[in-house]
Parts: sequence; C-alpha cells; structure tokens
Amino acid sequence: MKTSRLFILFAAGVSALASCDRTGIDPTDLDAKEITFKEIVTPYVNNTVIPTYKGMADNAVLLAEACASMQEKHSAGTLATADIKAACDAWLACRDYWEQSEAFLYGPAGDYNIDPHIDSWPLDKVQMETLLKNISAGQTWDAGTLGVGLLGFHATEYMIFELNAVGDKSQPHSTTYSAAELEYLCGVADDLRDQCVYLYACWAGLDNLSPEFSSILEAAELEPTSDGYGWQMVNAGQAGSIYKTYQAAVETLVQGCIDIADEVGNTKIGTPNKAASAGSADAVEAAKNYIESPYSLNSIVDFVGNIISIRNCYEGSKAGDASVSDYVKTIDADLDAKVKALIEESMDIIGSIPEPFAANATCEAANNAVIKVGTDLVAALEDVYTSISK
Repeated sequence: MKTSRLFILFAAGVSALASCDRTGIDPTDLDAKEITFKEIVTPYVNNTVIPTYKGMADNAVLLAEACASMQEKHSAGTLATADIKAACDAWLACRDYWEQSEAFLYGPAGDYNIDPHIDSWPLDKVQMETLLKNISAGQTWDAGTLGVGLLGFHATEYMIFELNAVGDKSQPHSTTYSAAELEYLCGVADDLRDQCVYLYACWAGLDNLSPEFSSILEAAELEPTSDGYGWQMVNAGQAGSIYKTYQAAVETLVQGCIDIADEVGNTKIGTPNKAASAGSADAVEAAKNYIESPYSLNSIVDFVGNIISIRNCYEGSKAGDASVSDYVKTIDADLDAKVKALIEESMDIIGSIPEPFAANATCEAANNAVIKVGTDLVAALEDVYTSISK
C-alpha cells in the first residue's frame, strides 16, 4: 500500500449501526437472483475473508512475541540468529495472509485507516534515525504517535531482515542491534499486532473474539464502532446492514478484485517498470524506492498473493462453496473460463519474475505482467461486474 492510495469509504454514520434494530427485508421474500447472491456472499465472508484475517492476526501475535524474545535475549547477551529467524518466519506468514486479503480492502481496512497504517512504504529512514537517537537518549515515545512511514510491515521488515553483500539474497538481520533498535522493533511489532487483530475484529465482530484478542484490543484501546462487517454482508437488506441487497454485496466483492488487479499490474509492478524503463539514474532509483518488501525480497510473493486473493474471492476458498465463478458460468461460460485462465496466467507470469524485483522491474516477465494483470485481467473482471449488475 503506497500512502497515496485512495480508499473506499462507506456510508456516513456507520458508528450508529450497532444500535440498529436487526429487522428489515424478510429473507423469505428474496427473488432467485438474490438467493443465489446470498449463497455466494455467506461462504465468501465465513470461509475466505474472516479466516484470512484470523491467520494474519494469529501470526502477528507470534511476530510480536518473537520480537519481544529478541529484546529479552539481547539484554541477556544470548541473542542468536535463530531468534531473529523466528521473527522473520512469523513476518513472512503474517505478510502472506495480508497480501491474500488485498482483494477485500474495502470496509474496515479503509474506514479505520488500517491499510495505510500497516502497509505504507517506503520506510522513512531519516525519521527513523532521529527516533532511534531520541530513544537512546532516554526520550519516551509511543508507536501511536508515529507517521505511517515508521510503522507497519515495512518498518518491522527493515529491522529483522537484511540483504547480503551482493544484494541478491535476503537473510535474518545480524545480532548486532542496539537497545534502542530493539525497543523500536518491539513497539512497531506490537502496533502491527494490534492493527491486525483490530481488522479481524472489525469483520468477525467483538462477540467472536478469543479472550487473548479481546485483551489485546482493550489494552490498545481499539474497538470497532459498528457490528461486525461480515454480519453486514451476510445480512444484506436487513436493518443495520449498509448493503441494501446481496447484489450490492457481490458487486463490492468483484470491485475489490478489480481494484487489486489494477494496483498490482499498473502500480505495484507498473510504476517501477515504467520508471526504470525511463533509463535515467534518478528514475531507476525512484523505481527502487517505490518497491514494497525490498528488505525481505518478498515482492514477487506479495504480488502472487494478491492474485491468489482474487482467485479466492472469485472461485471460493473452500471446495463446494458457491462462488461468483459459479454464477458467471451460468450466464457466460466463456467469460468465466477466461477469468479463471487469466488468474492462473497472471500468477505464472508474476512468479517467473526474478528477485530482487528492483533489479528486474523491466524484464520480459515484468513487462508481460503489466499487460496481463493491469489490462487483461482488469478488463475481464470489469466484464464480470457488468454481468452481475444486469
């Protein structure tokens, strides 16, 4: 997520939704199309969105615990590479769930500014150095007061990964941390954990949280101001839901897929591709600064994860679940086959781009990915949106 991304903000007054009487359209009055869309939305929420955010939150907890262990062992003089690798592994797992959630960045991720909070880049290294000096001097600080360029996945990534001397491999950071660096790491890892749990809670609802997650949100003073967003989609048409129909919910689902396909093809890959293609040293450097996950060399995995998020939303995550694909197949089998083929082709092309992406943003596979994802897949998904909106 680049800090300039525009977010989809939903209806004003969402904070009042929790008090709404849950009455409205009689579910037995739904027509055949609405029934079909309800059967799509329900497993989408329960088997794709909520489990993805749960996996992210669980691994964010493990990441924060690993960072705390690093700090403790550093103080005791026993910090080892294996301890840092444990944090790296947790970061990679958490990151994978996040990237596989980016087809549903609408709703809480934007409403509560969670997306820019945890996934803005590039890292503000100048401000970080100033902060570390202040921490070393004994000044108190709080992650909640920092700008997004000092928070989230990429600040944590910078502190636990490093590149080898050649710059073509990523590895756990050396054990030579300062006390200030580890204090900062633990602060941003705890903040990332809080935001990941918060996002899960926003979809699942406070009543469905474990005691551990409830305690984390209470300590962080984070609480959604509406009923679980998942409830809103599953109960479209009911009082208390921002969705008047299940068709509107499915349209939102598909639009989320369009948005991330466009971002992957035309921004995440496209911006460095075009900047590096300009040829000047300044343009190449700008392209490198734009690339996400540059310290873990996880960019390609990130991009593939985004396409997986589209596949999960379009085809369903669990065998037997009703899906958008099932519906499109009944009205335009050729379009359904085209979308599914483009999803697989997009993953294959992106997966063939070598790391480090900063050095390969203009390779043939990257050039092809810009078109395959940013043009072809986007257009096919837009056709899906048109088909379900009729």
